Amino acid sequence: MGDFMKHSVDLKKYNLRTDLVIENNTNFNDQIVDIFDDIKVTTVNLNKEDGNLLNKKEGSYITIEFSDITDKDNKLKLESITIKYLKKLLDKTVKKQDNCLIIGLGNKDSTPDSLGPCVVENITVTRHLYLLDMLDSSYKVISALIPGVTGSTGIETSELIKDAVSSVKPDFIIVIDALASSSIERVNKTIQITNTGISPGSGIGNSRKEISPDTMSIPVIAIGVPTVVDAVSVVSDTIKYMHKNYAFNKKYIKNPISKLISATKINYLKEEIEISESDKSYLLGLVGTLNEYEIKELINEVLTPIGYNMMITPKEIDFDIKNLSEVISNSINKVLKKTNDC
Repeated sequence: MGDFMKHSVDLKKYNLRTDLVIENNTNFNDQIVDIFDDIKVTTVNLNKEDGNLLNKKEGSYITIEFSDITDKDNKLKLESITIKYLKKLLDKTVKKQDNCLIIGLGNKDSTPDSLGPCVVENITVTRHLYLLDMLDSSYKVISALIPGVTGSTGIETSELIKDAVSSVKPDFIIVIDALASSSIERVNKTIQITNTGISPGSGIGNSRKEISPDTMSIPVIAIGVPTVVDAVSVVSDTIKYMHKNYAFNKKYIKNPISKLISATKINYLKEEIEISESDKSYLLGLVGTLNEYEIKELINEVLTPIGYNMMITPKEIDFDIKNLSEVISNSINKVLKKTNDC
């Protein structure tokens, strides 16, 4: 068993709906954290043994966490950081980078699942120009594919991609997909980049055949953004926020300054205040004494049998997908230029 966790917990027995490695544990041994103002980048390298413990493939996982890209400056800053780390992972993983196949996974008719197709629609495709001997030397050979979903095509997505790889013969693949998170705060505010590939639909319990170096026989870089969270996570996070809110109010309720600030303006999540076990019990009784995993298991046992463990997405998902797809497509386009200025 790997020694990267201070307290090892076998997560396979928990029904956690997440595609993000960083949500499985925060005490990784091989972990590097970089901070750029309000953007946090965590690089985790899993060996095979540690990956098996987390039910994840061995390799590098880069997680970019941000709070807002609704304005131009924040959007450009996120794009710049995405370019930097995508290029870094490409240089680490792919020796020959002249020919790339870009895959946009997902259902373009379902907004939360349309990230992949939206990204590919903004990719600068060049292979047809290369075949016509019209390609500018500053660009690599780039082809793109939106394979759709198996429920619409009747064909396993990985098989379509294998056929494309056989025809195009790329040096590597970049695959983009919408992911699932087990935390409200990371939905549409996290980008994960990994060289391990991806299993489409795994985060929502609808796993298809993986698209990875093992199945494609060439390097695969996967880029994903969590766009949905399940009801179990929403309820368990709400309980966690209730704990934080209670502890915050208990500490500051007698502070005169607090009375001058509107309750809607106070972000108690920014305060490092821990609630005591006795207060948890006082606030929520028996449920308050359970740990995070026990609470999720309890809610899962309540909601799943009656079909109410739904997948949830924010109401502004259309706007978020537009911005996120532009950030990712611009990043890929710039990284894949031979004379890039990344």
